[in-house]
Amino acid sequence: MPSRPRAEQGQGGRAAEPPSLPVTRQQRDLFLDALGQQGTGRYVEQISWHWRGPLDIGRFTAAWQSVTDRETVLRAAFAGDPEPHLVLHERAEAEVVRHPAGSVGWDELVERDRLRGFDLRDAGPLRVTLLDEPATPAASATPAASAAPPDGGGSTAPDAAGAVTRVLLTFHHGLLDAWSAFLLIDEFYRAYLEGGALPGGERRPDLRDWFRWLGHQDHGPAREFWTRAVPPGAPAVLPAVPGPDTGESGSGRAEGRLTAAEADRLHRWAAARSLPDSSALQAVWALLLHRAARATGPAQVGFGVTVSGRGITLDAVERLPGPLRSCLPMSVQVDPAHRLLQLLTGLRDRALDMAAYEWVSAGQIHEWTGRAATGGGRLLESVVAVESRPRRPAGVRGELAVGGVRVDQPRASGAHTSFPVALFAHREPNGALTLSALHDRARISAGDAGRLIGHCVRLLKELPRTDERTTVAEVLATLTGDPLPRIATPPRRRADRPHPPYSIDGRADVEPIASRS
Repeated sequence: MPSRPRAEQGQGGRAAEPPSLPVTRQQRDLFLDALGQQGTGRYVEQISWHWRGPLDIGRFTAAWQSVTDRETVLRAAFAGDPEPHLVLHERAEAEVVRHPAGSVGWDELVERDRLRGFDLRDAGPLRVTLLDEPATPAASATPAASAAPPDGGGSTAPDAAGAVTRVLLTFHHGLLDAWSAFLLIDEFYRAYLEGGALPGGERRPDLRDWFRWLGHQDHGPAREFWTRAVPPGAPAVLPAVPGPDTGESGSGRAEGRLTAAEADRLHRWAAARSLPDSSALQAVWALLLHRAARATGPAQVGFGVTVSGRGITLDAVERLPGPLRSCLPMSVQVDPAHRLLQLLTGLRDRALDMAAYEWVSAGQIHEWTGRAATGGGRLLESVVAVESRPRRPAGVRGELAVGGVRVDQPRASGAHTSFPVALFAHREPNGALTLSALHDRARISAGDAGRLIGHCVRLLKELPRTDERTTVAEVLATLTGDPLPRIATPPRRRADRPHPPYSIDGRADVEPIASRS
């Protein structure tokens, strides 16, 4: 189990109060909701990869401890009295646990660690779990599962060159996003290559610099922009029609794929029209919202889009680990009579306009537009995200290979979401495009989630067949005759519980979908 942070010492040996920071609106809502969701895995995300070759467990653990010592966010904890805020501790111990081959199944280990979650009132929003794979004749066995000593002591003899270990990185969205986790993995590699210790002291900028930057922002222009950008009235926000109770529980994942050739064809089609791939994905989701609303004419639809939060004017922010990623409301009118290209360029242009204000939260926008006071309806009940990663430092894999170590590209599995459904897209190493519909099984059944992701895949495949004259109605006709996905009514919330924050990402069981061409 992780250790509690040591108390900082003041004059006379008395415990000194560690420095503290305010929290963002999104962090506050997430922290309060997470307190009532312990044991569910909500807001917990995981990244995994294979480590092939010798693994010196003492050096491995020391490297993670060095990263923890360097990064303020890994020593931060929430405190809730009188209002939620962050406490920055001087010391926190990195948690690294290794399991021998055959002691536990991988899927069981992943799920168990996800459900364990985190108590955000303790420092350390990240932990690492290792599972050795069955030894080859050239590999040696590890005798028992153990918590690796933080000082790098104990057995440091490297495993045989043929050994394979699966690495699981588990973290909480209250303090880290996936971009941050990828940054920390790169830092860990550097520390491992340096013998277990990163050179230099604390890295800046860090959380303190980010909060200072946020504190200097003028909310006036942001409020004015979002008040104009979000039209009055309640947009269509559900990609499914009302249906009966699902009889299911937990969270699920339905997957569909475009082959590498299909994904490349879509990319070239979009690029020829000066469109990013994300605009194509958002247009398809907007079409599905319009279809689920059973609208015959123009209709306003709304959904969330993820932003990295790192397009701000803070030096070196792209290398800053923290909870910068956010979800912002996208609202657009879908008119069956309009040309598809008009919808696509409208989404692209709106995304460019929003980029200047990606530091605000969806909750703030909800209030600025008067919806919190008037009950004007939520701006989104689903989210569309395209995976983005920081650039990896050059040469890291090559340096590891010199020591006989080969590592896979880490893959993020996502976290439980507070939305009934979220659509995520990421490119595989082989160029294929994987789409995942991450859903609340109590709201959308496995079958309906599969139908929804299948429709997404079919529409994405249809886009490259269109031209500048193709209308929205003609693209929607691709799904003529297909039944609409269904969504159950949400359970009634207690009056004393706040609505869950606009969270993003999701992980759960996978239902592969063989979509039609």
